[in-house]
Amino acid sequence: MSPNQLLILFFFFFISASRSILQSPTIPQFPCNSPQYNQYPFCNTSLSIATRAKSLISLLTLQEKIQQLSNNASAIPRLGIPAYEWWSESLHGIATNGPGINFNGTMPSATSFPQVIVTAASFNKTLWSKIGSAIATEARAMYNYGQAGLTFWAPTVNLFRDPRWGRGQESPGEDPMLVSAYAIEYVKSFQSGKWDGEGGDDGFVFGEKRALKGEGDETDDDEGLMLSACCKHLIAYDLEKWKNFSRYSFNAVVTEQDMQDSYEPPFRACVEQGKASCLMCSYNQVNGVPACLREDLFQKARDKWGFKGYITSDCDAVATIHFYQNYSKSPEDSAADTLKAGMDINCGTSMLRYTQPAIDEGKVREEEIDRALFNLFSVQLRLGLFNGNPRKGRFGKLGPKDVCTSKHKTLALEAARQGIVLLKNDKKFLPLNKNDVSSLAIIGPLANNVSQMGGGYTGIPCSPKSLFEGFKDYIKNTYYTSGCADVPCDSDAGFKEAIQTAQKADFVVVVAGLDLTQETEDLDRVSLLLPGQQMALISSVATVSKRPVILVLTGGGPLDVSFAKCDPQISSIVWIGYPGEAGAKALAEIIFGDYNPGGRLTMTWYTESFTKVPMNDMNMRADPSRGYPGRTYRFYIGDPVYGFGEGLSYTNYSYKFLSAPSKLSISGSFKARSSRNILQEGSGLDYVNTYEVTSCTSLRFYFRICVMNRGDMDGSHVVMLFARFPKVAKGTPERQLIGFDRVHTFKNGSKEISILVDPCEHFSIANEHGNRILPLGNYRLNLGDMEHSVTIEIS
Repeated sequence: MSPNQLLILFFFFFISASRSILQSPTIPQFPCNSPQYNQYPFCNTSLSIATRAKSLISLLTLQEKIQQLSNNASAIPRLGIPAYEWWSESLHGIATNGPGINFNGTMPSATSFPQVIVTAASFNKTLWSKIGSAIATEARAMYNYGQAGLTFWAPTVNLFRDPRWGRGQESPGEDPMLVSAYAIEYVKSFQSGKWDGEGGDDGFVFGEKRALKGEGDETDDDEGLMLSACCKHLIAYDLEKWKNFSRYSFNAVVTEQDMQDSYEPPFRACVEQGKASCLMCSYNQVNGVPACLREDLFQKARDKWGFKGYITSDCDAVATIHFYQNYSKSPEDSAADTLKAGMDINCGTSMLRYTQPAIDEGKVREEEIDRALFNLFSVQLRLGLFNGNPRKGRFGKLGPKDVCTSKHKTLALEAARQGIVLLKNDKKFLPLNKNDVSSLAIIGPLANNVSQMGGGYTGIPCSPKSLFEGFKDYIKNTYYTSGCADVPCDSDAGFKEAIQTAQKADFVVVVAGLDLTQETEDLDRVSLLLPGQQMALISSVATVSKRPVILVLTGGGPLDVSFAKCDPQISSIVWIGYPGEAGAKALAEIIFGDYNPGGRLTMTWYTESFTKVPMNDMNMRADPSRGYPGRTYRFYIGDPVYGFGEGLSYTNYSYKFLSAPSKLSISGSFKARSSRNILQEGSGLDYVNTYEVTSCTSLRFYFRICVMNRGDMDGSHVVMLFARFPKVAKGTPERQLIGFDRVHTFKNGSKEISILVDPCEHFSIANEHGNRILPLGNYRLNLGDMEHSVTIEIS
């Protein structure tokens, strides 16, 4: 062999070896890793979770115990237990937020789904579940290669109470039933261990009970977790920084009525039905008590809702109790009091610093730490963290082939398609026929920007495209100019170029709205109008365009676009929010008619005058005596720009009522023992307490209808069933969503559907004392323009 051949052979060997090193999987460190350590009882998978957790706690010194009370839990080398990072994020895909995630390995990106406020606008529970499952698949795959943890702090289930809230984009919306439904689907699918298995022959099939068993698996499927989801932020948290109010010290004053029928239900659903294994307490105070000291709420979650998991603070929330709120006398008191209240772990370092002094001062007992560790270790054990090599376990075959798969990217596209909302479409201007479009102008500071497509808590997307690039795939002659240098749009210097670009194009799309410079964590808005001179840019372009322009709105928060709604030079308004990595393709498909829009707003869009309402006023119900208009479609008495549930389609739908009862009878004896239990009107009863109704199951019924597509285009339609209640209690909602579904129909076709109605749940309301009551009398069920009456009486 010649020297040159030897050199070439060495070169190829070097390249091959280098690739092997670079691509070799990094297995995460795990306990019970060798015979030296795997003989401990906590490594014995034949024992119960509780027994193993207690065994581990019994082996720890006090200092070792304290070192576990932070999100960055320290290693315990003598027991072979490595350090563990509790903090990873997965709101709408694996996010860069939090130290538990890194993209500097075999998997440099992950599927970026639309922001939650957009996905929720699909009103599609199956879609929500599939997204949770897909995110879980990618998360567990990244864990197997040392790029993620097993505990993720999502979803956000606070109501989008105020339109200025900077993190409203993270919420499914303003309605407690909708937010609860989203939370249930996300948490169940994320934690369950069901996945589509794309990229290989093995794996879980979504919706099936099939699973791969490996070494060290739990035999009890009910105890095992694929991942841990965390419902946050408990509770009444929806203010970042507004005027002199900050989330770190804000005291949310909440009535019992609002707590029971608005703020609390999503968290209860997250636990009772979603089986969440984590709750996060928030920074703010609630009625004068820091949220992380609400022992009453923590106990309710465990004793009444059946919560089995751990409670973490938001990051540095323990420190804020003393240093920001001056609620506790010392940081040692904060550490001690949160432990005694039932919190288990602190995101931050306060517990590490101040728990030992608190013990020395007699402010907290070691038994309180043991209780917290039991909850923490129990979740880790359910996750299989102490079951040996994760590569040989139940989810061990997940890896790079399961991240950024074609199936997941298609799912992200479908989520964007279904979540985008058509708000205006004068004279059926849309969809455009691409064969009739010779040139297209796309104008706006976000039109050619991929970095803002995901919104807050976003990772590194697989295949991002800008809106400009998405349109160019349809129309070769697509021109772009920003018009404004950025979203704040403080100058009109770019207007001239934008006007010139608009004048030469056949059709014009203007992209306006919000990005993370306007709304994000630690930043609330002060106005509902478009930022800076965006409104002037839109009007300037619309005035000179050959045809009416198409306005595309970005961002999670509602906007007062009354000017555009009423302007005939603006033919169509499309809200895309933060549509994720596939948003550009989804928007182009909708604009050119390859997809029929069907998304609905999950948030009321108020006029600018709503900014006069103090953001710190937590009351949901209207109070005309003090000029307070109420909040959300359930209680707001003003006229919105666009209402909750609004959204158009390219086809027309109608409903035909098929069946539902007109009368329901409650059996039993209900006596007016006191005004606290029974309201009397004459000699009859106005309502009964729901806990007194023993026939709830027999009261359930199906509301059956036929959905008819009256147009010449296939489409999926959101069916929303609302109830109007008898006015028997002060503060009764104006109306309440009690059921929804998304139905695909063919052109000129129809489909029958049924919505389950549970009167004890859907017809009950909270009275002024926070007690759930079931009003007696006539209920009006509304579905579009159709109305059906149901009367509830005592037999």
